[in-house]
Amino acid sequence: MLFNSFNFFVFFPVVTALYFFLPHRFRWFLLLVASCVFYMFFIPKYILILALTIVIDYFAGIFIERTEGGMKKFWLILSILSTCLVLFVFKYYNFFNSSFAQIAHSLGLNYPVKTLSLILPIGLSFHTFQSLAYVIEVYRGNQKAEHHFGIYSLYVMFYPQLVAGPIERPQNLLHQFYQRHFFDFKRAVEGLKLMAWGLFKKVVIADRLAVLVNQVYNDPRNHNGFTLAVATVFFAFQIYCDFSGYSDIAIGAAEVMGFKLMTNFNCPYFAKSISEFWKRWHISLSTWFRDYVYIPLGGNRKGKWRWQFNLFFTFLLSGLWHGANWTYVAWGAVNGFYLVFSIWTGDKLKLPKFIHVLSTFFLICISWIFFRANNIREAFFILNRIFLFKEYHWDTMLSGAAMGVAEFNLSLILIGLFLLAQFIENRSSLREMLMPRPLLARWIFYYALIFSIFYLHVDTGAKQQFIYFQF
Repeated sequence: MLFNSFNFFVFFPVVTALYFFLPHRFRWFLLLVASCVFYMFFIPKYILILALTIVIDYFAGIFIERTEGGMKKFWLILSILSTCLVLFVFKYYNFFNSSFAQIAHSLGLNYPVKTLSLILPIGLSFHTFQSLAYVIEVYRGNQKAEHHFGIYSLYVMFYPQLVAGPIERPQNLLHQFYQRHFFDFKRAVEGLKLMAWGLFKKVVIADRLAVLVNQVYNDPRNHNGFTLAVATVFFAFQIYCDFSGYSDIAIGAAEVMGFKLMTNFNCPYFAKSISEFWKRWHISLSTWFRDYVYIPLGGNRKGKWRWQFNLFFTFLLSGLWHGANWTYVAWGAVNGFYLVFSIWTGDKLKLPKFIHVLSTFFLICISWIFFRANNIREAFFILNRIFLFKEYHWDTMLSGAAMGVAEFNLSLILIGLFLLAQFIENRSSLREMLMPRPLLARWIFYYALIFSIFYLHVDTGAKQQFIYFQF
């Protein structure tokens, strides 16, 4: 079920109303059933895959808690391998199999292994990582094993963050399912505000920018350097508004019911360095890789060269997590190189803050080219053409583009307004900033937001899926 669909418009208030109507002891069951229904709107039978990982890690957590020494580690490794095997089969098997087939073909060898006809389950990487966080934290002694199978299932399947995060830790989420939540009007209103802001970012900004981005990146050879550069900048804002919009709706929906999910974005395009950017972007994933990959590898404690390797390897793995395509691996490698290079230079350049912000945004946009391109060859073609400045002609920029001049200008205005909101958010919460304002001013803002969602949303004939659903 999509957050930007009519189905969710009905599903959310009904589930929320039932949640507060039912006695506390039945609420976990309602949320679990609702989460199953939410997930089964995509491909119903794939809920069995999710059930398999839930069963594996539920019992693994109990066995890890009950055993010591070598057996404790055995159950941890068995759980990790079993859960990752499911992810590998559905997400990476065909990718690696095709790569091996290409290598064999180039060497003149026969490679008889065939690919599998599989569709990647929605959000598989997200709930896989959430399950892994649970067994690792139980192993480390930071979390007690959950013996209530229904509550553990709900921890993995909680519908607001089921398919695209935030990737929660058991210490933050599990205990909340035992807490008695009472309806709080102020909290509900705050949650609805966040959901509306997230929906605005998705259907008004991200989907509008996607019109130009999709056309240009799906046929880059028929566009000049200026158009490719604009499409790249548009994609930077598209993916941010799309993914942070999803996170806002997820966090807001949970907040209405009394649950607190972790912040997933913190004005990343105002970062003054690549290192700071990754502390602000997709925080739940960045901290996951930090805690479960980077630090176990040794972090920065094993000397300078090992530190650089740990950083680079972690980002390579992060790139592969995003998708079974060499473009994602290259994207991870580019960001890993940025961080290693900052170690070499020591970040000693003393420049005005806005120069650091702009240069960081520029470098991130370069990396987004690899993320968005259909393949590595096209990514380098786009890079090459963007830096052929002789092709920059304003009067021909929109020639052949699906987006007209009026839509292009509206897109620029929306990006400008969004950056203004981000500038405010970078200093304090936008919701907190609005609270002391006069009632009339607040309601003008709220009505303008709702009006924009209804009348400025992009109608392409089908609801645009959130970008990170494919991961």
